[in-house]
Amino acid sequence: MAQSVSMKLFYGVLAVIVLVGVGAIWKARGGGGGAIAATPVSAAAIAAASDFGGYVMGSDSAPVEIVEYADFQCPACSRFALVTGPDVKRRIVDQGLARWRFRDFPLSQHQNAVPAHHAAACAGEQGKFWPMHDQLFFYQNEWAFDRRPERRFEDYAEAVAVDIGRYRECMQEGRYLAQIEASRQQGVNVGVPSTPTFIIGGRMIPGALAYDSIKAFVERAAAQ
Repeated sequence: MAQSVSMKLFYGVLAVIVLVGVGAIWKARGGGGGAIAATPVSAAAIAAASDFGGYVMGSDSAPVEIVEYADFQCPACSRFALVTGPDVKRRIVDQGLARWRFRDFPLSQHQNAVPAHHAAACAGEQGKFWPMHDQLFFYQNEWAFDRRPERRFEDYAEAVAVDIGRYRECMQEGRYLAQIEASRQQGVNVGVPSTPTFIIGGRMIPGALAYDSIKAFVERAAAQ
């Protein structure tokens, strides 16, 4: 029995040594770098961030505004951004017919959505929100179910040429968590049912729209 206890003790100590070693290797390789702080977001911080109106593309003088509530981990949002989004930008937004407003609406069932939205916000701090937006949607299949998506997000941030040191600080501080939650709550308050959801000329339309549908809604809103 004494030998059995000794062997159990030996394997217990060995397991601890292995875990400590793995932890040291993970830390040495930068594990946790760029990971969001796990600090809870207070109601006061969310209220203070509620003035942020999202990310705007296009002219302030455009006669119509298209608001999109989207989730970076949502497959339908990704398909829309990659297939329809470029046409909308080139033929509607760039032509001054409407401006585009992106609102954060991470869904609770998507465990990597909030980190992805935060990565976009940290890139946006350096004027790179839209390039990061495109990276996140284009490579969604890579990171959507990754247990440590921050590593991939950092690669995308480097690809869009942000200052990676500033980006890491932003991520580690969780600087935009309150802002993201404020946007999500505002979406809930106006009745956003799913992602993507669009508001065009004050009319809410859930679901990924085709280009022709968006154009028709924009023309109708402009006429009104």
